[in-house]
Amino acid sequence: MSWASNERTKFLLYPRPPGQEEAVEPEEIEVSLEAGTIGPGPADDRMYAIFPHDKLVTYGSEINRAGEQFSPPWYGTIHEPAQPDANGHFTHLELGTPQFEAAHLYGCTRFVLDIWEGYFDQPIHWHFGDIYERMELVIMPRFPNATMGFGFMEIGGYDIDENGYQPFSLNFDVIGHEVGHSIIYPIIGLPDPERVHHDYYGFHESAADMVALISSLHFESALDHLLETTHGNLYALNSLNRIGKLSKNKQIRIASNELTLWDFTDGWTDEHDLGQPLTAAIFDTLVDIFHDSMKDWGLVTEEIIEIADALEDQDEYLSVMQDFFDQIYEAQWGQMRQALMEARDIIGTILATTFAKLTPQLTYKDVADALVLAELEICNGSYRNILIHNLKKRGIGDVAVGPRLSEPDHNSHAFSVRTQLPGGKRRGCRHTRR
Repeated sequence: MSWASNERTKFLLYPRPPGQEEAVEPEEIEVSLEAGTIGPGPADDRMYAIFPHDKLVTYGSEINRAGEQFSPPWYGTIHEPAQPDANGHFTHLELGTPQFEAAHLYGCTRFVLDIWEGYFDQPIHWHFGDIYERMELVIMPRFPNATMGFGFMEIGGYDIDENGYQPFSLNFDVIGHEVGHSIIYPIIGLPDPERVHHDYYGFHESAADMVALISSLHFESALDHLLETTHGNLYALNSLNRIGKLSKNKQIRIASNELTLWDFTDGWTDEHDLGQPLTAAIFDTLVDIFHDSMKDWGLVTEEIIEIADALEDQDEYLSVMQDFFDQIYEAQWGQMRQALMEARDIIGTILATTFAKLTPQLTYKDVADALVLAELEICNGSYRNILIHNLKKRGIGDVAVGPRLSEPDHNSHAFSVRTQLPGGKRRGCRHTRR
């Protein structure tokens, strides 16, 4: 069998979940590995995908008689693995088959990892790497969730309204969010439950959301769809700010939300909610940098930017600004697209630089300080005032969050299977620094 020399391996990935209110076609993307280096599964030296026939119990949820935790690898039966074609690609697989789902899960995971290794400008090592060389990517249709754990990622699905069953293995945002967790742990380190500050919980969820959001903008078709539906008015409800979109009326979280840390001064119960003010501050900064980039491209004037800033928190913003964006998109959509890509990569690089400055004992003030310092290193202070304004508007770095109002449950990171070794023990993690 001959392979195309130096050609990167191709996959078909859905930028948005299929089978919802609009037709979505998978996009052909390339991952960093050369054709012929990814084996059946798909599998490589970092990860492998499997679709078990009868795996009903999630890893980490049961302890055997010897006191050992149920952990990878899976020794039960699996569907036939996805096979590469004669040229080493995975674009030939039939949609709707177990093999396509496995390839999609693998392709999304590898695609996100490639993107963020680019932003970090270095390899990202799994936080479980001294125990497991590879991450096991498992499809479990009966599991109504998705989670990243110590040596594994388990992806289930959900029954949603009239849309029926939606497999998370075909939901890029859900997979990207879980890969985000697996990126944060080795970069920042594993939390010590005895020392971790409660701000860490919200930060971790926000960081994973932003990894997924920025990664989604690396789809050519996603960029086009986003601009076609908003004409660049990103504060309109769209496929970018609806993270983990599940159906027309449901999404896991909305990036352009109105939450602030003042909403949590009396306490909090859900770390996903606690992360939303930070996500919103970063999303606002992405939009502001996009506007600034459009100004650099000569697409908008300073006057329009000032109007946008003045109306930012007003109900009239969408209706007034939409007219401006409609005109710009009609005349110069190509330059608008370039401006959005620039903003995407600026935010991605700032976030990667920020993550590398943090420790598991972080507070929201530490995150704010690291973001400002990262912007200075990457952009020489060009967006400093924008960033500080958006952080302060959400209370990031200024407002003290109240206590956790309920005991941690199975969704808590510090007490979850994500940070546990087989056998139930927890350990620290080798830090990766730039």
